[in-house]
Amino acid sequence: MSAGQLPRWVDLGLIPFLNLAAAFLVSGLVVILIGENPLEAVKILVWGSLGYVEGFGFTLFYATNFIFTGLAVAVAFHAGLFNIGGEGQAYVGGLGVAFACLALDQYVPWYVTLPFAILGSAVMGAAWAFIPAWLQAKRGSHVVITTIMFNYISFSLMVYLLNNLLKKPGSMQPETRTFEDGGRLPFLNDLFPSLGFGYAPVNLSLFVALAACALVWLLIWRTKLGFEIRSFGANATAAVYAGISPVRIIVITMLISGGLAGMMAINEIMGSQHRLLIDFVTGYGFVGIAVALMGRAHPVGIVLAAILFGMLYQGGAELSFEMPNITRDMIIVIQGLVILFAGALEHLFRPTIVRLFTPSRDLAAKEA
Repeated sequence: MSAGQLPRWVDLGLIPFLNLAAAFLVSGLVVILIGENPLEAVKILVWGSLGYVEGFGFTLFYATNFIFTGLAVAVAFHAGLFNIGGEGQAYVGGLGVAFACLALDQYVPWYVTLPFAILGSAVMGAAWAFIPAWLQAKRGSHVVITTIMFNYISFSLMVYLLNNLLKKPGSMQPETRTFEDGGRLPFLNDLFPSLGFGYAPVNLSLFVALAACALVWLLIWRTKLGFEIRSFGANATAAVYAGISPVRIIVITMLISGGLAGMMAINEIMGSQHRLLIDFVTGYGFVGIAVALMGRAHPVGIVLAAILFGMLYQGGAELSFEMPNITRDMIIVIQGLVILFAGALEHLFRPTIVRLFTPSRDLAAKEA
């Protein structure tokens, strides 16, 4: 083990735990400043997200969105790319889901529509990531800048389409018609009433997200393409010297990343809202960045981090209801602190931990 390299359990477990603990410690100080008991706030937050089955169902619903966007960011990370366009890619991915549902919902059952919705969302999300990928690969335009720009373009595009082309005739609302049963994924409570999820909108797209995790793991760690992606991300110069095409890797990686982000729309459009409407993404793409960072760009870590942020979303709603002084804006502050410590301050504790673990390793090496 080289100097500065930590055991996997420390790198993947201890450091994220310390970052998370620091975020909640600072959040606790904020709660104290507004005159509330932080321990009581934590109790309400955990109970609201995990303490009863319906609340846990909402947690899983939010986590499903974060799994898709977290995977999208993670795949790009492995190639050394920073795709922060998941928000726009998921937004445009909603078009693919809506087109499939609007075309098929009156003629076939949902399980026939679902594969077309998955394909449509992935293709639309990938298409929205293609131009930033091509500009980075062929013209050197930084993917961060172009994906930010494409986020805003997607918002304007969706407003135009929903107001002028896709809106239900006679309606003043910028949204499509409500899908028939053939365009609606069953809620888990409908399939398994004994689970007691109640009105929680958690649906079968959760299993689509878990399947995506498995496929991403296979791609990144068990295929030649995945090896090339990781090699390019670790050392682009050496990868080019080894014969790996940077244009090919950048474009393919961004297409996969955009496709995964686009698939987030399945949960919201086909699984919950049952229609395409304005602003259904609501920040899930940006939170996916923190999910990928906290999960160390590994599918298992992403699932765990997604559940954590699902807890913050659902538990935060309960918290703002039970403690009126802690408003939704305060919940956003807490979420922001978690993102700050998991992302921008990710290396806050690493140097100290490296110093703690390095002497024992060196001593063991000398004794051997």
